[in-house]
Amino acid sequence: MRRLGFSTGALAFGDFRSALRILASTNATAVELSALRQSEFEPLVSALSELGLEQYSHISVHLPSSVQPEFEALMFRLADRFPPEWPLITHPNIILDWSEWRTLGNRVCIENMDERKSIGQTRADLRRIFDKLPEATFCFDIGHAHQIDPTMGEAVLILEEFDKKLRQLHVSEVNSESKHDKISLEAARAFAIIVPLIPEGVPAILESRIPEGKNVSQQVVSEMGLVGHLLTAPIEVAGD
Repeated sequence: MRRLGFSTGALAFGDFRSALRILASTNATAVELSALRQSEFEPLVSALSELGLEQYSHISVHLPSSVQPEFEALMFRLADRFPPEWPLITHPNIILDWSEWRTLGNRVCIENMDERKSIGQTRADLRRIFDKLPEATFCFDIGHAHQIDPTMGEAVLILEEFDKKLRQLHVSEVNSESKHDKISLEAARAFAIIVPLIPEGVPAILESRIPEGKNVSQQVVSEMGLVGHLLTAPIEVAGD
């Protein structure tokens, strides 16, 4: 059975503790500890020993999506505090010193990008990145791929070329403003095209934004159920 869970950043903006409390009441078996903003990274590292992550068989860390040049060296030192088996999800546009990133080997997990970024959207982009980081692994963001090419043709090319590097999925719908939303029927139909190319052993991290309210945990469970079904039994499109 595929390991499913959420990014803490999708559940509680900048508040990984609150997000983990929400997930603790669900059947999530995977989690991504999100520190998308530079200011969130050191607090996350400092809190590691008290987070209680025994529920999860897959844990990853999302590194900041934008960093000041002087922060890069500090981020490398702090990253050594994470267990080596935790992938470090990385936006390729933040990389300044490629030689330093190579020292992290397969801990670096490159994510394909949305339309706002300068690199990382296409198979050709990713090939150039992996040529510079040959040991790096791959986090395939389905929503980003769908935003770049709604036909999912580019997504197929990416997955066919980098299937051996695939270590984690990001799953959500990405809208025209590059924000992560819950998955619509239209997006689900597009995602179904690439499901046969994704091995069951690859864990899926949801980034769907869950509105605050009394039923947050129920919404989390419902969205994970939808994604679990989508990744195991692609929906049939009327008229096919």
